Amino acid sequence: MTLHLFDTHAHLNTDAFDGIVDDVITRAKEAGVVGINVVGVDVKTSRRACELAAEYPDYLFATIGIQPNSAAEAADGDFALIQAMVNQPGVKAIGETGLDCYWDDTPLPMQHDYFDRHMQLCRDTGLPMVIHMRESGDLIVDQLQRQSSVPAGIMHSFTGDIALGKQCLEMGLHLSFAGMVTFKKSDELRAVAAIVPDDKLLIETDAPYLSPEPLRGKRPNEPARVAHTLRCLADVRGVSPERLAAITTDNARRLFGLSV
Repeated sequence: MTLHLFDTHAHLNTDAFDGIVDDVITRAKEAGVVGINVVGVDVKTSRRACELAAEYPDYLFATIGIQPNSAAEAADGDFALIQAMVNQPGVKAIGETGLDCYWDDTPLPMQHDYFDRHMQLCRDTGLPMVIHMRESGDLIVDQLQRQSSVPAGIMHSFTGDIALGKQCLEMGLHLSFAGMVTFKKSDELRAVAAIVPDDKLLIETDAPYLSPEPLRGKRPNEPARVAHTLRCLADVRGVSPERLAAITTDNARRLFGLSV
């Protein structure tokens, strides 16, 4: 039986995919991928995500925003340009936003400010948010808990422990797992994946990064490889790949406001 998969986070709008998007999409469709969320990290890549969503309607969808590591380089008017893109056809989410304590590209106060701005844009538009987390899970939860309301959204490429995962789930967020959950030493992450409720579980590639086993380290990662992550999660959760593919795809379509 063919798996029906939805890659909720891919960067087909980056240089790694210049000139090969058609081939990547062909391979994705052959692997059973029925939809891909293309995620921006700044104005340029957000525009490109919108262009791709227009070029491949009802298959590619766009998320627009300024990623924490891009915020320091953003011009004063860049966030206004993101706001102006929200009504573009195919825009289904805001982000990626959040916090990053691994790289030292953007001062933390600026990251907090941009995170707040993106969340308010979600409230203003009703669109879900895509949250970037890297060595910043506790800070993200603290900032979310200070909000008047937490928009629907995704903890993208979740890498926290069970306690952090439960805190995010309690705020209504989805947890999305990328290739790292397949790595041999990722027992703790697989333990988190095992306890996520069916209706809050998502899968992604984060292409061109994070290729799953058995393709770890081979770049570019691409949406067709999301099947490896899905099969790992199905094994961890003790269900068939076909059932889990249907669950995660329905979750993605519901969150992004697509027909289920």
